[in-house]
Amino acid sequence: MNKTQQILFDEPGPRAQRRIRIATVVGAVLLVGAAVAAVHQFASHGELAAARWEPFTTWPIWRYLLNGLWATVRAAAATAVLSAVLGLLLALGRLSTHRPLRWLAGAYVEIFRTVPTLLLIYVTLFALPQYGMNFPLFWKLVVPLVVSNSAAFAEIFRSGILALDRGQTEAGLAVGLRRGQVMALVVLPQALLQLTPSLVSQLVGLLKDTSLGFVVSYTELLYSGQVLSSYTHLLIQTFLVVALIYLVVNASLSKFARVLQARNGRFGGRRGRRDADLPPPLIEGTTPR
Repeated sequence: MNKTQQILFDEPGPRAQRRIRIATVVGAVLLVGAAVAAVHQFASHGELAAARWEPFTTWPIWRYLLNGLWATVRAAAATAVLSAVLGLLLALGRLSTHRPLRWLAGAYVEIFRTVPTLLLIYVTLFALPQYGMNFPLFWKLVVPLVVSNSAAFAEIFRSGILALDRGQTEAGLAVGLRRGQVMALVVLPQALLQLTPSLVSQLVGLLKDTSLGFVVSYTELLYSGQVLSSYTHLLIQTFLVVALIYLVVNASLSKFARVLQARNGRFGGRRGRRDADLPPPLIEGTTPR
């Protein structure tokens, strides 16, 4: 368990680990049983017949679904960039020495971490236009997602900054850097390196949140699936294909996060071993003669 995880969670003991393994096995068995039962029901009602899946072997169907996936990716990318920038500013605000700024950033994070994203979409869709703020369709989805996800990004950034050893900040101040320079040049680069897997994992949830675009009739992947199923009358087949696309995309992001975490772990281990092998004067920052 890395330092960031230690701040957010306590490391489970032997009994907790045993209970986690048992729960994982039981959950896997139940999931497999549910999948087998679902396949049996589909087969008994003719939903697995080849004729009902034949439309999904044609390019026009896949082109329509891929256009929906591209709309999902565009909304997720815009949300991710804006949420990360706003989240970083909020995290710095919560760590600020100025009490009003710290209070405002903390209030924002605590409020929008608890407000459902769907409610924010309804506010953007119905309430804001009454006050002259009628966003384009794309931004009716992206703006509430940014408001919600920026609070989550803020906590990720804040936990990563707090996980760093205070000696990093003190060393920067000792060589004459201002506090802002220490944060920008010393603390943030190291924190972002450690937080990369967590940030990628947050993108998985963010990508799933874009499925709320059906509320504003934004033609993302799920909404495209709804339109397609109403046209082909293949409800189950369409949404199984849509679910498979989501599964592939999110599994790829999760795999990417695990690869980054493993690389960061190996890098940290090698750096720790190198520091341990150095003579004490060099570790303390003095040059041996």
